[in-house]
Amino acid sequence: MTEREALAALQGDDAAEAARAAEALWQMWHRSGEPRLDDLLRRGIEAMESQDLAAADAAFTRLIGEAPGFVEGWNKRATAYFLAGDYRRSLADCDEVIKRNPQHFGALSGYGQIYLQLEEPDKALEYLRRALAINPNLQGVEGMVERLESFIAQRRQRSI
Repeated sequence: MTEREALAALQGDDAAEAARAAEALWQMWHRSGEPRLDDLLRRGIEAMESQDLAAADAAFTRLIGEAPGFVEGWNKRATAYFLAGDYRRSLADCDEVIKRNPQHFGALSGYGQIYLQLEEPDKALEYLRRALAINPNLQGVEGMVERLESFIAQRRQRSI
């Protein structure tokens, strides 16, 4: 399955096929084509999963320095920054992801999460909708969109 085929399958009515397509995309996005770089990404992910955010940051920063075109290095460092509460740096890395891969629904969803933390619900809603437009099967995102729409509508009513 190519990236284009996987992105198209996300839009289909077959939930199982959409799930396979999403998994295929993540697998594609996690492969640089160079085993050494893929190993560096894996080590950064393992550090992040064990809450060693400094080691994760170091691994992802090194990966970005060596392969700035490998989008997943930027995406994973954005996640590490998010987990560390460094939302501005996380946003900057999400910008780099979307410059290189506008279809990266993970980064778009990440923007939504960041803007929620920054208490900017309108921006959060915008990015979560963009993520859903690419991958309508994102777990939990549809519910977040509905809650944000309700919250924003109530806020507008109160300001009238």
